[in-house]
Amino acid sequence: MSTTGPDARSLFPGKQFISTVLESLETKTAMSGTLGRRYLMRAAMAGIIIGLLYAVHYAVVAAFDQVVLGGSSLYPLGRIVGALTFGWALVFIYYSRSELLTSNMMIVSIGAYHRRTTWGNALRLLGLCYLGNLVGGLLVAVFVRFSTLADGAVLDQMVASVDHKLAFVADGPTGWVDLLVRAVLCNFCINLAMLLVYNGLIKDDLTKSLVMIIAVFVFAFLGLEHSVANTVLFSIVGLREGIDVGLAAGNVALALVGNFLGGGLLIGWYYAFVNDDTRWLRDHAGSQDGAEGA
Repeated sequence: MSTTGPDARSLFPGKQFISTVLESLETKTAMSGTLGRRYLMRAAMAGIIIGLLYAVHYAVVAAFDQVVLGGSSLYPLGRIVGALTFGWALVFIYYSRSELLTSNMMIVSIGAYHRRTTWGNALRLLGLCYLGNLVGGLLVAVFVRFSTLADGAVLDQMVASVDHKLAFVADGPTGWVDLLVRAVLCNFCINLAMLLVYNGLIKDDLTKSLVMIIAVFVFAFLGLEHSVANTVLFSIVGLREGIDVGLAAGNVALALVGNFLGGGLLIGWYYAFVNDDTRWLRDHAGSQDGAEGA
């Protein structure tokens, strides 16, 4: 008498997620190689989307802050609405097939785990993606610089946010750890959303959109640190008011490390490992061969 036991699909339910990510990695690797210019353009579009929606986020907060009811402004409500508005950025990036650095951190980590790419090629892809995100963000910053889009209260909100972010670096080790933790949690949220979008269990576009909106809402409302969003914000404020480049670079560097830990390791590497059925299949095949031989 023999027992079959659970099959691989029940033991490793994330196999479709891994398969989808590896297919996406092949496309991204090919584009960043032979079609590097077009890949840069797709990454730049993500930077533009981040820049525009982040600017809207601060405009919404500023608008609510100027409304006073019962002696108090509606600033807290503005933070909620602004964060929800910014949440659409990830939706626009996903459905426009643009390239965002932070979600690619998860993808290249899974690819490296399964040896579908080398860390050298992975870092090249991430570097090219960040360059494109930066170019797109700079374009938005230039538009803002030569317009009145960020005048008055909107600019005040942006400057206050930049001062807060730069203070993490200026405060020394305590601030660095705080920033790093916020960056880890930020990309954990972003890539948790992408995990749900890629795993095949969510079929309709509305639910996918809501998942992405809520993930970005969490990071925006809690004040978590996103390397690309920070780069764009620093560019906008830097061109308008000037900025301490050293502190800004320190913030982005720590955010990049934290984002990779949160999205690349805690989501990408973690789910690649827990859904790796290679050893189980080998052992299972061995036990079956032994049973047949007996």
